[in-house]
Amino acid sequence: MTIAPRLTAASAPLMHEVDVLDEFGATRHISIPAERALTVFVDKRELVTLMTLGAAPELLVLGYLRNQRLVDSVADIDSITVDWSVNAAAVKTRAGIERFDEKTAKRVVTTGCGQGTVFGDLMGDLESIHLPPADEPTARISQQALYGLLNAMRVQESTYKSAGSVHGCALFRQDELLMFVEDVGRHNAIDTIAGWMWLHGVTGEDKIFYTTGRLTSEMVIKSAQMGVPIVVSRSGITQMGHQLANQLGLALFGRATNRHFICYSGFDRFDSQPEPIRNVVGTAA
Repeated sequence: MTIAPRLTAASAPLMHEVDVLDEFGATRHISIPAERALTVFVDKRELVTLMTLGAAPELLVLGYLRNQRLVDSVADIDSITVDWSVNAAAVKTRAGIERFDEKTAKRVVTTGCGQGTVFGDLMGDLESIHLPPADEPTARISQQALYGLLNAMRVQESTYKSAGSVHGCALFRQDELLMFVEDVGRHNAIDTIAGWMWLHGVTGEDKIFYTTGRLTSEMVIKSAQMGVPIVVSRSGITQMGHQLANQLGLALFGRATNRHFICYSGFDRFDSQPEPIRNVVGTAA
């Protein structure tokens, strides 16, 4: 039986009130997303500072450690304690992190919102990632289920709708929303979902990951590390993200909103039900 780590519950206010001046010269009182620094210490050694909204900081730290491949099992972590009075998260492991200096020696500055950091070789463990086969019914998505997923995101209450300036990520089982989280960067949001999955023993083979952010190489790798075979984005894709998705066998959907989308890869995971082509008024027959 896996022993779960002890976690604090130090969520912080997501919004901050400010006075602004609009184009009509009127002063208004509005809400903007909060942003705060969270410095992560592992066994009293400083690892990284994350800029975050602070919605679920313990899950963010847990998912960050997982996606950076610094720990192998959730059972390796004894506790995560977040204290906003000092803007710090203290991670205590059960037996230390083997080769900690070696694993954290190489840092890659990523294309994340702001700047993200990846430790080690971004492509180092791709051969160890095995996604479910495309003929597995639960590892596929139909066009109708995709529309249902997009509609669920359309009606989801969010900080973005009220204040903008954040990214959202969600985990689905077909069009059933399992978890939704927002943060100042898409990497924080996906790490938080990874932490939630790890903590609760949720596997990814029958799940779909949604993000408002673009599909870069880091986002594709993190999704694959979570075992999720299908990824949907409101935004677009980069060349390396596309290359890695094909290599790993992921289905990637981008520019996905309402009833519009582009399937960039993994066509064999998609049960297409094409929309009828609409005649454009005023064009020649």
